[in-house]
Amino acid sequence: MSTVKTEHADWEKAVEFHGHSCPGLATGFKVSKIALKELETIRPSDEEIIAIVENDSCGVDAVQVIAGCSIGKGNLIYRDYGKQVYTFACRESGRAVRIAVKKPGGRNERQGTEERIKQILALPAEDFCEVRHVNIDLPSRARIFPSHPCAECGEWVMEPRARVKGGKIVCIPCAENYGRGW
Repeated sequence: MSTVKTEHADWEKAVEFHGHSCPGLATGFKVSKIALKELETIRPSDEEIIAIVENDSCGVDAVQVIAGCSIGKGNLIYRDYGKQVYTFACRESGRAVRIAVKKPGGRNERQGTEERIKQILALPAEDFCEVRHVNIDLPSRARIFPSHPCAECGEWVMEPRARVKGGKIVCIPCAENYGRGW
């Protein structure tokens, strides 16, 4: 399969997962492709690639599809910094890359969505982002922990997140007096 066909198929998978195409999705798509190229790897089947995302934008959906990272597998780490910055690391090689998206210069705010998407996808990497190879401490692989019922609300809580209140095991919301009914 040609690179162009693969890119198109990958883009379609990301759009399907996200629900629509948009500039934010294109940003995450491009960042993920750059990261895999820089790390000299492909989308893994499990949690071999780790992504640390510093925003909760549409682009994170593309990271999940293209890099195979998810919160459920424990290899997608979300840090609420509000920055278009993404760090990817490969467990096998120990290499990591930090990608900071550059502010689009001179963008016409009246430019249509499809034109913006095409522009993002067509930009050379050096015009789109700053790529730096970095050293990071790799987080441990995802673990499965026992769960316990909260003594106050009765909902099950994973052991490492449980708290002790009045000598009883409780969940964080009950420990902090939020209880049920958020």
